[in-house]
Amino acid sequence: MGHRKKSAPRRGSLGFRPRARKKYPVPRIKFWPEVDGAPRPLGFAGYKAGMAHMYVLEDNEDSRWYGKEVFVPITIIDTPPLTVLAIRAYEKTPEGLRSLCEVWAKDIPEDVKRRHRTASTSKIKPEDMKKLIDRISVIRAIVSTNSRKAGIRKKKPEIFEIEIGGGTVEERVNYALDILGKEVNVDEVFKEGEYVDVFSITKGKGFAGAVKRFHVKILDRKSNKTRRGVACIGPWKPTAVMYTVPRPGQLGYWQRMVRNLRVMKIGDNGKEEATVKGGFLRYGVVPGKYVMISGSVPGPAKRLVKIRVSARKLGVVKPPQITGIVLASQQ
Repeated sequence: MGHRKKSAPRRGSLGFRPRARKKYPVPRIKFWPEVDGAPRPLGFAGYKAGMAHMYVLEDNEDSRWYGKEVFVPITIIDTPPLTVLAIRAYEKTPEGLRSLCEVWAKDIPEDVKRRHRTASTSKIKPEDMKKLIDRISVIRAIVSTNSRKAGIRKKKPEIFEIEIGGGTVEERVNYALDILGKEVNVDEVFKEGEYVDVFSITKGKGFAGAVKRFHVKILDRKSNKTRRGVACIGPWKPTAVMYTVPRPGQLGYWQRMVRNLRVMKIGDNGKEEATVKGGFLRYGVVPGKYVMISGSVPGPAKRLVKIRVSARKLGVVKPPQITGIVLASQQ
């Protein structure tokens, strides 16, 4: 901090460098936790519609409001079913996971065919994958969204992987091959009261200064040169500005994860149960299946949100006791 006698905490976490724009508005999940029980997909995806709030009875025994009605902000996510296009098997090697084989479904939606041509050239059959069970360590499903069934005008589907967890490797392979070519709904993956991790791309803010980007202190009124910036950007030597110094640049449109948000409600009739009066601003009506998640989710309306089984468990899962949902008009 130069020759000052006082110290100050650094501005901005280095854990989020580089603060550059994401190339695509689709988040990536690089870690999948282990779960117990029957095989099931460890994640799902939907489109952010907007926010509302509900009233529930506090069920946390450590809370001072235990047993009383509390206000909870919620995010409504439009979750049309995912189509399982293929099953991909991985084996462990000294260099990490390596793709072993993949089996594609026979009937691929036309929207997917325009994006992905591997399906028409794949010749591996389910029987071939079962012969490699001894080498398989990880099973993942290649799925696509059904954006035409959502409340947005979007024809181009997103294609990504979701890991299959639970049970033995053989049970996972059998389960994965059983859902191949079928649709998977959100209520087959999560249940009410469960805690999940949410991944999304934040709102893009464009080029911003150091004060808005790193929350550095605005300098004194009589400061020389700049006020909305860092007073000292580094020493004479080394003759370069360190990457740790808060500087102007891109703000937003970054991937962020929010841990342990609670699934408050899962339903089928979003038009009647999860759409605010007059429709959500910049989204419209949630036509079908939906998920209500406590708290806020990164990103604007219409952005794809990936939901994963929580990597940090928070005890017993129990459905919340909802006393009312407020869906008043936002206009």
